[in-house]
Amino acid sequence: MRIAGALGARRARAARCAGAAFFALALCGCNSLDPGGGILSIGAPAGVVEAAATQGSPEHRKLVAAFGGEYRAPAVEAHLNDLLARLAQADSNAAKAYRVTILNAPAVNAFALPSGNLYVTRGLLALANDSAEVAAVMAHEIAHVAARHASQREEAARTAQLRQRVAQIVQSARRGEEVEAIEKLSLASFSRRQELEADQIGVAMIARAGLDPYGAARFLEALGRSGAMRAGLSGRGADEPDIMSSHPSTPERVSRAIASAREIGAPGVGEDGREAYLAAINGIDFGDDPKEGVVQGRRYLHGKLGFSFVAPEGFTLENSANAVIGVGSGGDEAFRLDSVRTPVETSLEDYMRTGWIDGLDADSVTSASVNGSPAAFATAKGADWRFRVAAVRLGGDVYRIVFASRALGAEADRRYLASINSFRRLPAREADSLKPLRLAAVAARKGDTSQSMAERMAVSERAHDLFMLLNGLRRNGPLEAGRRYKIVVE
Repeated sequence: MRIAGALGARRARAARCAGAAFFALALCGCNSLDPGGGILSIGAPAGVVEAAATQGSPEHRKLVAAFGGEYRAPAVEAHLNDLLARLAQADSNAAKAYRVTILNAPAVNAFALPSGNLYVTRGLLALANDSAEVAAVMAHEIAHVAARHASQREEAARTAQLRQRVAQIVQSARRGEEVEAIEKLSLASFSRRQELEADQIGVAMIARAGLDPYGAARFLEALGRSGAMRAGLSGRGADEPDIMSSHPSTPERVSRAIASAREIGAPGVGEDGREAYLAAINGIDFGDDPKEGVVQGRRYLHGKLGFSFVAPEGFTLENSANAVIGVGSGGDEAFRLDSVRTPVETSLEDYMRTGWIDGLDADSVTSASVNGSPAAFATAKGADWRFRVAAVRLGGDVYRIVFASRALGAEADRRYLASINSFRRLPAREADSLKPLRLAAVAARKGDTSQSMAERMAVSERAHDLFMLLNGLRRNGPLEAGRRYKIVVE
């Protein structure tokens, strides 16, 4: 949870915010979540137009701030810019003006802007395994700009809106809805074609630069595995293709990327640059930045905002830009923690009744204290969910905690109240002691296996799965002695 935000978004947006249906029922509006938006490379982010930000401009600073700030890693920056230089030599119209900014975000994302700014996240750097893979990502994003995909999407969207308005005025509301559905499907298909086109252009671009054209398929495969693992950890289902999705399914992208690479040559035709890449990323931060909030098992700590919180047993937490969300009991329980700035003269009991949550039982609102901080508790209900709600004032912010259960019995409510009462101010000394995890590239010793290397990882959940993902491995067993592998360390 990086920043506090105001309410007021439409209810349809609430469902997207939470990633679980109960929030759509409970919240009248909520803050937008991680601008990384998940695990798929998106080209230019929403709201960025052709008159894009230049480095040092206010627009650039705002964009970087929205993704956790700039992460300084000179060795990585130098390596990525060297790769861009190789791409420019191979395709002078596509890459010569680009420079890289690394974003301090654990999500896997990248985008390029017409100004020549190219952005990649720490999470993407951790997932990539060699120079060819990360070059394929950058080439893909540059291809979006070179093909003017963002402008094409904006023009298509404007045309779709105009057709919908005409249909509603000239024909009927129902016909307008039908046109809207058709246009949405058309736009989604248009965007999927753009993604596949950018993949194909990117494969050709890195091949001309002398890099392994199969790097694109390897990274896309890792992307799919990362999404499946993330969905499993958060309690949500696997990422199934949606006919309205703006991206083709990852398996489709992998198969097409492999086909594009085969048109160039057999595996081994280009350089993968693995050792140089691992040397460059050795020692970079991994996962959440404690200053922006970090998940440690069921515990959540935020160094900058200065608070901690412990979720009930069985909950899996996920940190995002403006909120912490959690899922438990196979999806039958969930919670959200976020913050909002309210006037200090507004009591928490009055704030509870302002309408920020649907189905509130006004008679259930009570004043309370949580570890010395003023608080208010209440309950609410929707068609299928029951809610335990709390608002805790800490400094100038009000932290809102919403627990949801399909059956809010006495035992569940007891666990939720205990969790709410774990919310506390984080002492400055404890906040200062929080350090990020790091990614280390270490050589396997004789006799090392994927399991023995995973046991050296400073992670508590699914360490072996994470080790396999980070290193692009599919089979358990012995590792190649002397070969370097990525592990997560303190």
